[in-house]
Amino acid sequence: MGFTLSIGDRAGDFLLPSTEGKIYSLKNFKDYKVLVIFFTCNHCPYVTGSDEVTRQTAEHFAKFGVKFIGINSNSKNTYEEDSFEHMVERMKIYKFPWVYLYDENQKLAKTYGALRTPHFFVFDENRKLIYTGRGVDNPRDISKMTVNDLRNTLEEHITGRPVTTPLTNPIGCNVKWEGMDPHWMPPDACDLV
Repeated sequence: MGFTLSIGDRAGDFLLPSTEGKIYSLKNFKDYKVLVIFFTCNHCPYVTGSDEVTRQTAEHFAKFGVKFIGINSNSKNTYEEDSFEHMVERMKIYKFPWVYLYDENQKLAKTYGALRTPHFFVFDENRKLIYTGRGVDNPRDISKMTVNDLRNTLEEHITGRPVTTPLTNPIGCNVKWEGMDPHWMPPDACDLV
């Protein structure tokens, strides 16, 4: 098995705090047809550059039973801006249409094999992985975006078509692992395609 979940793998469970003061697990989302779980943070320019596209995608597909869950696994000791307090503040300001969870011990990032921020994982009704990788092809500057892989995946899936491109490489800053250099990647982490 590679570092990152493979297509067809099941979603890993979790028990994580959210910015609105609740604790969530996978079962809290059992009524949704599709789950988009994405690893994100507060400071990364690839995240902040594409958040509004992610918002538009989340809002568009909500009526089809698609739920977005953002997860911050970055070490606050690497970038203080990625602390839980800053997550709460960011959600107050931007009011994103997703639940924003804090993976402080980075266990979920390891379970899923999150490589970068943002890194998207799309799970079907049975919580099997149908897509993982980037959201768009130019997350840092959406004015140069030519492909929205996340939107294409969701469109294909909800209309009953197979996902044309189930794997792409996420584009962004690497996850900031506790106690490691900011550019460190786990030795078994690698490109997905």
